[in-house]
Amino acid sequence: MPTLGNTPDPQPVTGEFTVSTASLDDWHEVAQWAADEEWNPGRGDTACFHPLDPDGFFVGRSAGRTVAAVSVVNYSDAYAFLGYYLVHPDHRGQGLGLATWRAAFPHAGARTVGLDAVPAQQDTYRRAGFAPAHETIRYAGRPLGPGTPTPDVVPVTRAHLDAVADYDRRCFPADRRAFVTRWLTAPGHTARAFLRDGAIAGYGVLRPAHTGHRIGPLFADTTAAAEALFDALAASVDPADEISVDVPGPRHAAHTLVTSRGLTPRSHTVRMYTGPVPPAEQERTFGVTSLELG
Repeated sequence: MPTLGNTPDPQPVTGEFTVSTASLDDWHEVAQWAADEEWNPGRGDTACFHPLDPDGFFVGRSAGRTVAAVSVVNYSDAYAFLGYYLVHPDHRGQGLGLATWRAAFPHAGARTVGLDAVPAQQDTYRRAGFAPAHETIRYAGRPLGPGTPTPDVVPVTRAHLDAVADYDRRCFPADRRAFVTRWLTAPGHTARAFLRDGAIAGYGVLRPAHTGHRIGPLFADTTAAAEALFDALAASVDPADEISVDVPGPRHAAHTLVTSRGLTPRSHTVRMYTGPVPPAEQERTFGVTSLELG
C-alpha cells in the first residue's frame, strides 16, 4: 500500500467532493492506479475481488473525476479487510484520501479490520486504532528449475472446488467460498491441489500480473507439500518470467522455500489489525492471496 504523501505541485480540486460506492468499471481504473504505483496486481483481480462485497469499494470524486479510493471488504460478521487506499498523484496533499477513508470505514461496523501497510504509514494507522502483527515480505525472481513432479499435485477441477474452499476456510479468518471458486477458475489462473489419501492437504494459485506472475494463496499442511505446489505452479510459466509471492514474516519455512527456489526479497509491508483476528491455522500459510484483500 503506497504512502499518500504530497506531490510537489498538486493540482487544485474544484467542484463538490463526494464519496460513493464504486462500480466494477470504477475499480478497473483504481486497479490501474495500483499498477502505476508498482503494486503489480493480478490482471484479473478486480473481476474476482469486487463481487466479494460490492458495497465495500469506495471512490472519492470531484467534478466528476475519480481522485481517491479505498476498499473495506466485509468477509464475515467478525472480519473485514482494508486495501487500495490510494489518491491519484495529481490530487495528493489535500486530505482527499482521509475524507474517503472516513466515509468508507464505517462500512466495517464493529468487525476487526486488517490491512497491509508500508512501514512509513504505520504511525498513521496506529492513530486510527491499528496495531502491528507481523511483516510480510514480497519475494520475486525467476524460479530455479522445477523439482521432480509428484503425483500428489493435481490440477484443480470443479470436482475439487468445495473441498478446496473448505481447506481455505481453515487457513483464512473467514469463509470466502464464492471468492475461492472465482479465484480457482478465473481466466489465466492456474490452480493446483496437493492430495494426501485423496483429501486436500494444500492448494496454490498462480495468476498473470502486470509484471510476470504472482502465486497466492499458497496454503499447505507441510513444507514438502508447499514445495511441490510451488514447483508445479512455477513449471506452468515461461522460465524467463518472474514470479512473486508474499510471505508472512513468522513463517520461516516459507521464507526458506522461496529463497531456495531463487526468489529474493523486493519489498515489505506490515500486517495490522484493529482487534482480535478470527481463528485461522496460520501455520499452513506459505503465501498470502493478496496484500490488497488479505
